[in-house]
Amino acid sequence: MRAAFETWAQKDGHIVRRREDKPEEYLVFETQRRWVIWQAALEHGKTPGGRKTAAQKEAAALEKAKAAVQRPPVINSDEAAVRNQVLNEVLDAFSTLGGERGMDDILKVVQGLKKKQQEQADVRTVAAAPERHNA
Repeated sequence: MRAAFETWAQKDGHIVRRREDKPEEYLVFETQRRWVIWQAALEHGKTPGGRKTAAQKEAAALEKAKAAVQRPPVINSDEAAVRNQVLNEVLDAFSTLGGERGMDDILKVVQGLKKKQQEQADVRTVAAAPERHNA
């Protein structure tokens, strides 16, 4: 996921150098901000059942690191369209905030998207429940 982000960020003209003291963070604040937005967009696009625990994420990251290839994975056009749609939703949400507060705005948008997704899941659950008729 990070390789795909860095490829996208470089094409968009951002500096993707990481901090020496914290290699999981980017040196430039704007790149770090976009990385958090990118993660939120991908998380927002997943179904609640598709989310993984922290241990599962770490195990998957270790497997990916072992089998890492220099090229980013190939994405089919349908998946790319969904990712772009989700990323555009998240970027639209950020553009309405103004962006003066930095990470506070990011957290606010992520929480709003999670709440919206949960509400949609609740509506689907209610709609899928069978009707009961008393005889």
